[in-house]
Amino acid sequence: MKKSIIALAIVGAIGLVGCSQPQDDVNAEVTVAAAKPELGTFGIDMDAKNIEVKAGDDFFMHTNGTWYDNYVMPADKTRYGAFTKLAERSEDRVKAIIEEVAAKTDLNAEEQLVSAYYNSYMDVDTLNQKGMAPIQPMLEEIASIENTTDLVNVFGKTWLTGTNSPISGGLSFNRLDPNSYQFSVSVGGLGLPDRSYYLEDNERFTKILAEYENNIATLLNLAGSETPELDAQKIIALETTMAEAQWPREKRRNRDLTLNPVERVNLSNTYPDFDWDTYLAAQGYQVPNLNVSQPEPVNDMIKIINETPLDVWKSYLTYHLVSGNSSLLSEEVYDANFAFYGTVLNGQQEPRPRWKRAVNAMGSTQSLGFAIGQVYVDRYFPQSSKEQMKELVENLRKALDERITNLDWMGEETKKNAKEKLMAFNPKIGYPDEWQDFTGLELSSDDLMGNTIAMRQFFREQSIADELKPTDRDDWFMTPQRVNAYYNPSFNEIVFPAAILQAPFFDPNADDAVNYGAIGAVIGHEMGHGFDDQGSKSDAKGVQRNWWTDNDRAAFEAKTQKLVEQYNAYEALPGQFVNGANSLGENIGDVGGLAMAYHAYKLSLNGEEAPVIDGLTGDQRFFLAWAQVWRIKMTDEALLNRLKGGTHAPGMFRAQAPRNHDAWYEAFNVQPGDDLYLPPEERVSIW
Repeated sequence: MKKSIIALAIVGAIGLVGCSQPQDDVNAEVTVAAAKPELGTFGIDMDAKNIEVKAGDDFFMHTNGTWYDNYVMPADKTRYGAFTKLAERSEDRVKAIIEEVAAKTDLNAEEQLVSAYYNSYMDVDTLNQKGMAPIQPMLEEIASIENTTDLVNVFGKTWLTGTNSPISGGLSFNRLDPNSYQFSVSVGGLGLPDRSYYLEDNERFTKILAEYENNIATLLNLAGSETPELDAQKIIALETTMAEAQWPREKRRNRDLTLNPVERVNLSNTYPDFDWDTYLAAQGYQVPNLNVSQPEPVNDMIKIINETPLDVWKSYLTYHLVSGNSSLLSEEVYDANFAFYGTVLNGQQEPRPRWKRAVNAMGSTQSLGFAIGQVYVDRYFPQSSKEQMKELVENLRKALDERITNLDWMGEETKKNAKEKLMAFNPKIGYPDEWQDFTGLELSSDDLMGNTIAMRQFFREQSIADELKPTDRDDWFMTPQRVNAYYNPSFNEIVFPAAILQAPFFDPNADDAVNYGAIGAVIGHEMGHGFDDQGSKSDAKGVQRNWWTDNDRAAFEAKTQKLVEQYNAYEALPGQFVNGANSLGENIGDVGGLAMAYHAYKLSLNGEEAPVIDGLTGDQRFFLAWAQVWRIKMTDEALLNRLKGGTHAPGMFRAQAPRNHDAWYEAFNVQPGDDLYLPPEERVSIW
């Protein structure tokens, strides 16, 4: 499997958190299955509950409150929950694989790559001796910029150097023809997670901006700047101007607004005063079709580029070169960068152990992730789990098909198109059928920066070799050891890497209600992305087009607006609320995924009543499993980043999604006056 560098937002990444708690007035208990699940007696950690909190007041704390109140965040973490726990398990397993490889003397080609990169990452003494030397050639190239052509050339090579650029670009799928690639152009260039960090006038952001300025000055000083404080002030002013030019995050996710095709030959006429030939030559691609995702901001950014003195751009590029590569340089550089990006921006008190940072650096699709992932799958992912997941996916598909049939707000024409898309869903489970070929890649055990540059070049060359060919629908954009999942609208596929298929998400020995409430709802969530406010703009073949009638689209948008308003009301920090519009796709996925999974669970019972286990009904176990998945604790800084820089509502609010489902009210005796109570007419039911 050849991997391409795809600048795509295909990852419908699921957030963090989870655990559970029931009601006492239930029927006789039954014997639990002999095969013991990983969590508790039937798949849920009941010790995490807080019986002092009513389910109807706060389902997250009802389910997870004891754990939440007693869990102490380690100094090297900014958040911890169900996803984190599995990610740590995956890290430990990958570490064992890598150390086993490193101890061998007779290595095959891929093992040599793994050993060399890991050793180069762990060799701190060599990194400290080299200081800034590994990036010195790039620093000199920036210092030698004499005109805008030189400047644009450096902007175009950020994929290789790791610095930043106000104009961003990369190979992506052609949304009007997903069987082909196109080059996508957008804007970026900020050092903070979102434009709001520069533009919101409050004490929290003012403090962060001041600390960011100090960080810039510190790193510029390490890079040899003669006037680091003055240069830092100019960079802050520049990035603030760039932030003003960018669209708000909720606007950037609107697929109608971000589809602006342009032929390469017309690019300079449509977006003038920028040296596109130099920029695209530095990128390396030849594709004739492009898409400009933010047309007005691109023109505004071009104006900023031309009006900003070259010396300011040199300082900007120097800072971001050092910061962007700090994990590959000396401890002095890394620690200085961590003081801001780790501690100030995320509330992390100390760095993660170096071996964990090495595992993370090696785990992506643009690193050695698939070389390691192949061993991971052989050891930790049985074929039986893949088969059970296939069965669950088909049960969810059947459930959604029935639900579409019974929708009272959608007409027959749109239902037909929706079902066609549902039947075309391609589930990928566990791992790719064909593994990444690393032929031609060479790495050294004592040159971490050189190894990183070599890998960046290796994957770019493969991408360029494939750019004019049809897209490969067998490609994976996550490695098997990644604890996550995604929906890719261009391929109309839902993808579940092996590492997420563990408790509390999936446990072959857990009760069916638990598996349906956890991984079943996660499957439904990813299916739901195909029918959320943006995924619903692509058809069964992945082509972006309107397959809805006007009346059905209007009815859909009326329902989604109610969900926007519901999530807007969640206050995560004093004065800081969930952005219901920006998180809408994920919230539709959560509410819809729960509905699909609950429907599928009921179908699995074949008309029989669910057993009562440890005093819990099947419905209670189902919803508690959902809340356990989203168990999380975060630093305030990380929580703010999630609110401003992400598309997911924080896990404590995702756990409240059952308030839109009638069965939850009955299961937990939720009544008017309870904090989460919604009158039936205000409960949002879409899919």
